[in-house]
Amino acid sequence: MSTGSPNHEDTSQELSLLQTLRLKGRATPDALASAAGIDESTVERLVESAVTAEYCTRTHQLVKLSAMGKERLTQLAAVERASVDHTGLESLYEEFDSYNDELKTLVTDWQMKDAHTPNDHADAAYDDEIVRRLSALHESFLPWLGKLAALNRRLAHYTARFDNALQKISGGNHSFIARPIADSYHTVWFELHEELIGLLGRDRASEAAAGRAV
Repeated sequence: MSTGSPNHEDTSQELSLLQTLRLKGRATPDALASAAGIDESTVERLVESAVTAEYCTRTHQLVKLSAMGKERLTQLAAVERASVDHTGLESLYEEFDSYNDELKTLVTDWQMKDAHTPNDHADAAYDDEIVRRLSALHESFLPWLGKLAALNRRLAHYTARFDNALQKISGGNHSFIARPIADSYHTVWFELHEELIGLLGRDRASEAAAGRAV
């Protein structure tokens, strides 16, 4: 067994685990594996190590980030942020703005038919049109995700997460458009946006003030 320092992949996976816990609040190991893009056996090993280090707690299969875990996450995120190509990332984030605006409009249209009329989802044609628009957005967004993965390999799994959400939506499970407690398209989008904000050293409050929060 090696007694040397953790390699880059180990550190990246630890960062992904702790970041996913921050975003989810608490989650089961299998949910963590899906959201972090890490296989379940590796997640179990990472969780065991994190519990031993007191970076997280585990109760009845639910894993939660601890105060020490938040400090560890801050340290790991700072190292990652210092190593990223900020010029490339800033350029990608500028491109992200237009996609983000479109997604926000789609979610609003899914929830409200107009400013005063909630969407009761009784009009199948109306809902189908929003699903069509979301599918078109997804197709146009895929190349951007590819560029992000080339810039930061840790975030490459977001493509599969969006694909999975859209597959469920296309199969008729429309709760995966914006359901908050599932890996819906909107949830995955929110978490990706959080990753971008963190990598750029920004905060959600300032992004919300600039109209970029979802």
